[in-house]
Amino acid sequence: MAVPKRRTSPMKRDQRRAHHDKVTAPNVSACPNCGDVMLPHRACPACGFYKGRQVIKGKAEELE
Repeated sequence: MAVPKRRTSPMKRDQRRAHHDKVTAPNVSACPNCGDVMLPHRACPACGFYKGRQVIKGKAEELE
């Protein structure tokens, strides 16, 4: 089993832990079909369209 030769200094430890706050929210864009917010390169969850054609059932169609 690997064992570290030296103890990690508090500065190095804190630098490693400081990267967790740099996570950003995902980019969202408006759906060209219905205008609802959606993640890029994915089918719209509201209407089910992707690149101008319907690929899945949207939330509005499932409720009907």
